[in-house]
Amino acid sequence: YDEYLKTRESLGRTSPVCLMDIATIATKSLKRQGLLDKLDESEEINACTVKIDVTVDGKTEPWLLLFKNETHNHPTEIEPFGGAATCIGGAIRDPLSGRAYVYGAMRLTGAADPTAPLDRTIPGKLPQRKIVTTAAAGYSSYGNQIGLATGIVDEIYHPGYAAKHMEIGAVIAAAPQANVRRERPEPGDIVILLGGDTGRDGIGGATGSSKAHNLKSVETCSAEVQKGNAPVERKLQRLFRKGEVSRLIKRCNDFGAGGVSVAVGELADGLDIDLDAVPKKYEGLDGTELAISESQERMAVVVAAQDVDRFIDEARKENLNAVPVAKVTDSGRLVMKWQGNTIVDISREFLNSNGAPKHIDIECGELRVESGACNAEGNKLPASENGIAETQMPDNSTFRSSLSKLISDLNICSKRGLSECFDSTIGAGSVLMPFGGKNQLTPVQAMVQKISSERGDTDDVSLMAWGYNPYLSERSPYHGAYLAVVESVSKLIATGSDYKDVYLTFQEYFEKPLRDPKRWGKPLAALLGSFKAQLELKIASIGGKDSMSGSFEDIDVPPTLVSFAVSTDKADNIVSPEFKNAGGKVYLIAPDYDENGLPVTDSLLKVFAAVTELQRNKKAVSVWTLCAGGIAEGVMKCCFGNGFGFRFDPDIPMDRLFALNYGAFLVEASDGADVDGDFIGTITEEKNFVYGNESVSSDDILCAYEDKLEAVYPCNVDQSNVVPENITYKVDRRTTPLSTLHSPLSAPKVLIPVFPGTNCEYDTAKAFENAGAQAETFVIANLNADMIRRSADEFAKKLKDAQILFIPGGFSGSDEPDGSGKFITAFFRNEQIKNATMELLDNTGGLIGGICNGFQA
Repeated sequence: YDEYLKTRESLGRTSPVCLMDIATIATKSLKRQGLLDKLDESEEINACTVKIDVTVDGKTEPWLLLFKNETHNHPTEIEPFGGAATCIGGAIRDPLSGRAYVYGAMRLTGAADPTAPLDRTIPGKLPQRKIVTTAAAGYSSYGNQIGLATGIVDEIYHPGYAAKHMEIGAVIAAAPQANVRRERPEPGDIVILLGGDTGRDGIGGATGSSKAHNLKSVETCSAEVQKGNAPVERKLQRLFRKGEVSRLIKRCNDFGAGGVSVAVGELADGLDIDLDAVPKKYEGLDGTELAISESQERMAVVVAAQDVDRFIDEARKENLNAVPVAKVTDSGRLVMKWQGNTIVDISREFLNSNGAPKHIDIECGELRVESGACNAEGNKLPASENGIAETQMPDNSTFRSSLSKLISDLNICSKRGLSECFDSTIGAGSVLMPFGGKNQLTPVQAMVQKISSERGDTDDVSLMAWGYNPYLSERSPYHGAYLAVVESVSKLIATGSDYKDVYLTFQEYFEKPLRDPKRWGKPLAALLGSFKAQLELKIASIGGKDSMSGSFEDIDVPPTLVSFAVSTDKADNIVSPEFKNAGGKVYLIAPDYDENGLPVTDSLLKVFAAVTELQRNKKAVSVWTLCAGGIAEGVMKCCFGNGFGFRFDPDIPMDRLFALNYGAFLVEASDGADVDGDFIGTITEEKNFVYGNESVSSDDILCAYEDKLEAVYPCNVDQSNVVPENITYKVDRRTTPLSTLHSPLSAPKVLIPVFPGTNCEYDTAKAFENAGAQAETFVIANLNADMIRRSADEFAKKLKDAQILFIPGGFSGSDEPDGSGKFITAFFRNEQIKNATMELLDNTGGLIGGICNGFQA
């Protein structure tokens, strides 16, 4: 705290101390030191934004990388499917409003034990199993529909999350810098509402999320949950990806908390808003409902008056509704009109005041972990010179029992069944699958995807990782936050990223603090821990989101500060974590730790540099950074991917195998490589984990690891003993379209229709172009009958000039109630299109193909 006050004084701060200042001051201090030269700043920032260089087809251009984390704890607790679905939808909208294309997502949730019997459900609550499984279905439904590769899915378990489920979505996006124009709106500019219609869903959602729950919340708060519409947001993505369109936008806001009143109200100091112009899902909404509805998949954009018609026309080409709803004025007042009456007229000066200041005395608890932290099950751990703590094991514990207990712990066991609900491949940009090795069983520690470019190929990648331990944070929020930062950054290093240009964003989630100084002390301690980590590691948290409402009756969520770390690198530098070679030697490279059990900064940075040097020199073929389960967890999970066993060095004390060593790394050395670290053991072909005289079957351990959550997230399919027939087909002749026999084409033309719900048109077009074809995508518009007719006419004409018709995948009509592919086939029953299609197949000698919904159609 003294260090914070000194930093505050150095920046000339004289205002009263506030928690938000502690959360952001490290970034301001590091910026003053000249360490954040790539940070992109403007008056319009809805997501963390940094400047990067991206090389596409050999040409290097300035780009912007955007990332954002979002919570929907409140709606997911009471309506799991919709709450989780709109969590990812809201996360996407923030960088999307920055005109960036969102291509990667991560999901991190917190829950109580989902394996608990239903009769242990708390009155006034949904069962934990119902919440976690339905929320997973909601998030995956939305992400899969919109076509978002979800690279990491994990769930944290702690009894405190029975108070209120934690639902975090984090996304990453990018855009060429030339496509992003940010200007201050001027009087006469027009605000256009773009996207979905407005209903009563989500009214009161923002204020509801700030309330602690009670016995009636699940029955009374359902109207506060927004209803997502992934196909509409996909259309917004397509529109904003067009440079000629995004460059028309002076400023943009997504519709989240507060609806029109915030999304439009924040855009300029003076605004006249016409609520009658807001498109409605149904009649009967009054002015207040139109002003504060949080209906999803809407954007507010400011354009010059002369650009309004062009922008609306471009939106219609993407099958999007767009209407002017407000005009920028020089009045300095926010004015809303409904049915000819002025119902809101507030000065901007008053809005900017943030209301009356509030004051509270805060009392922090002891921050040193003198008697030990806690392990994954909450047991106290003795202090250790090797790290923050070591596992407390009974005197009669054996290697076998310790291993079995560890691997079946809810926070260590397999989450593969949960992860497999999500699509990690859409967009064709994933560098690492969620699980590595030939068996796909070693979980990756960082999400890695190629920067998404509409055309051309790049080797530039983005990385994102998370860090947090609820039991450690429960014991000391200060240690928990500091080590969350260390863990998230260490995961990037383990995956092959260099330490330079790492950025953070925090997710904070605490109990309802009320007027209790000690309850307020928990977020203060956590913020001080993260503040110290940022200053010492010289990396900044440039974004985040908080929630101070995690209470239900007498139950509170654990002090939660999740650190998300983000960086960029080259695909060739990425290292997957699964062990690669039988006979390989594994070493531990660990930093020194201070008297508080925290890594010594200089030592930690040297470890980072040493690991990166080993990776870049190809001396490390796999790397894992230690987490809650210590060395034992890392070794087992790295063995599972390729079905190896492991022989531990018998000279290592067994306690040390289960110790917490945040900032330490397991390194599998390449043949002959010299690694300056502690020898841990040898990878073996035999599928056993051996320590001293004890040998444990890795198959038995794997079974316990995989089966722990099988009843909740099933993934282990019974394997048939029937060997499938091996069928080979070889092409012995090539077919040439009849239309090209006398006038050869330089390249075949491929027509790719884009229906509502289509989500892989970009990668489909790129695949055809890489194969030498000319690809054209065509949006099927269906906002009204006239647009459908015109789409049919134009599509039939284009089909006559094509040699290939390819229908890409997605979720047409959201699959229900229309059903997979049925929406598409209805379009192809149009007489013109039917005739053009049969002409292509029967007379032209062309081809037709499809994938996913397109294949079904």
